[in-house]
Amino acid sequence: MDSSASPLPASPPAKREDERHHGDSFLHPSFLQNQSYVPRNYIWPKGDLVEAHEELREPIVDLDGFFRGDWLATKQAAMRIRAACLNHGFFQVTNHGVDSRLIKIAHDHIDHFFKLPISMKHRARKMPGKMWGYSGAHVDRFSSKLPWKETLSFSFHENDSDPVVEDYFKSTLGMDFEQTGMVYQKYCEAMKDLSLAIMELLAISLGVHRLHYKEFFQDGCSIMRCNNYPACPEPDLTIGTGPHCDPTSLTILHQDQVGGLEVFANNKWQTVRPVNDALVVNIGDTFMALSNGRYKSCLHRAVVNRYKERRSLAFFLCPREDKVVRPPEDLVCGDGTRAYTDFTWSELLQFTQKHYRADDATLQNFTKWLLSSKPLV
Repeated sequence: MDSSASPLPASPPAKREDERHHGDSFLHPSFLQNQSYVPRNYIWPKGDLVEAHEELREPIVDLDGFFRGDWLATKQAAMRIRAACLNHGFFQVTNHGVDSRLIKIAHDHIDHFFKLPISMKHRARKMPGKMWGYSGAHVDRFSSKLPWKETLSFSFHENDSDPVVEDYFKSTLGMDFEQTGMVYQKYCEAMKDLSLAIMELLAISLGVHRLHYKEFFQDGCSIMRCNNYPACPEPDLTIGTGPHCDPTSLTILHQDQVGGLEVFANNKWQTVRPVNDALVVNIGDTFMALSNGRYKSCLHRAVVNRYKERRSLAFFLCPREDKVVRPPEDLVCGDGTRAYTDFTWSELLQFTQKHYRADDATLQNFTKWLLSSKPLV
């Protein structure tokens, strides 16, 4: 994909913006960058800010043999993934088939978006109760322990008639962003294809039918989230993304070379060094349930630094909202019992959007909430 074929939308003249937009509680990231201190509602408890002193030795899984149909290489890749998922649920993949030029162009376009005046970004502002849109520090949902970041989120599902991502950008930000929508349409399609390939490897690693999980997610509606973490004057007081496990099924992340992603493994926080041409993969709560608890949902966070902003692109694979999340019978028979009750993705999504802030115990607390909220038969 040639970058010259995807021109960036024109920027309007920059304006001086008040640090509060029309009197609401939104804090613009440029306001954050200009502060000599961290505002009180961005300060996190010390327990969440324990510094990482070691680098995680996560598996680097080469997918070349899998895509070539080499069964021995496929089994080796599956076993490396299995080792990671039994431990902390985190690994990286190389030779993944996603064009590096497409990744670069996607970063170029989102860099441009995050540099826009806040009045432009607010065209895509996330409204209360909605999943999609632009959010500054998640102030649309929370008032304390705010993350030092801004995000743009949108949905993706395969549609033969309409390119849903391209339509989203045109409808929310205008025709100037048609090329951005086209780029992210292609990016999400590539991420979905890679996600389904990894689902094959996960099935092989668990000893179930190779296509079981791939077919389960084939018609899903996934989430794309672009993150910007501004430089911070006091990075020891706040955090870019707090400690949590993703409630979704599988996350594929491309991070820039700044670094800041950290994983909790072996009872301590460990840094994740950016690897050229690699994509970061982690297991989420929904897949932990689909594996009957065998594979671990990855506890992770993103820290900020004093000198450089950081960008990342996260694709979250999700099943269709009405599908029942239930592990294969082979796993249940082998384990002797079910680890989690049946639920649908829409129920877990509702729980995390309306009732609970995702952390390291989301799935356990969701299960309790689900059982208590359902009527007795």
